[in-house]
Amino acid sequence: MSHETIYRYIYSDPDRKNFFKPFLRHGKKRRRKAYGAGARASKIPDRVPISKRPKLVDDKVRIGDWECDTIFGKDKKSALVTVVERKTLFTVVAKVTQRSSEKVSKAIIKMLKPYKDRIKTLTFDNGSEFVLHKRIAKQLSAKTYFANPYSSWERGINENTNGLIRQFFPKGTNFNQVTNSQLKKVVKLLNDRPRKTRKFKTPNELFLKQFNPLLTKNNCT
Repeated sequence: MSHETIYRYIYSDPDRKNFFKPFLRHGKKRRRKAYGAGARASKIPDRVPISKRPKLVDDKVRIGDWECDTIFGKDKKSALVTVVERKTLFTVVAKVTQRSSEKVSKAIIKMLKPYKDRIKTLTFDNGSEFVLHKRIAKQLSAKTYFANPYSSWERGINENTNGLIRQFFPKGTNFNQVTNSQLKKVVKLLNDRPRKTRKFKTPNELFLKQFNPLLTKNNCT
């Protein structure tokens, strides 16, 4: 049984929803129906749907498949760009003053350049900030894919990581007031946290240290 089936069961009954809502990570008031490809997706040029992504990415059998997203700030302009490696949960985060495609693409390229040899695919949602995905793909020698609109569970690892980041920077945070030092501290905590789903190994153990311990300085920009 998938987690999405469980969510549908919970939200199908108002009393059940109200009972379980405090126990859900995001405490959402409602969930949006998972629609098929629609208007949002069509605005992204040369968009390749997640259905075309190699099956081995789903199985998390290799290092190099990443999920990308953004977290809005209080002012609806500033944002955090979050990128998570699927197999190891290794996370990099950057702050941008505007959630524009130009700034977001530059942030992703800058963050991932040090790990270019460990990048095979990037999976995005359908936000307009990812319109320049072809530029990102070219700079990082990667292939890009897009989840179906309103199907956040297709990038569940990134969504869960964003939830962890929100524990440090709750909704209402103005990211323009968050310092790089604060951001680096949070990213370090995430990458040094033992993960039950990874046999209690940390993302740094699984991703970085087997390559080059010096690269731990590049977790965040």
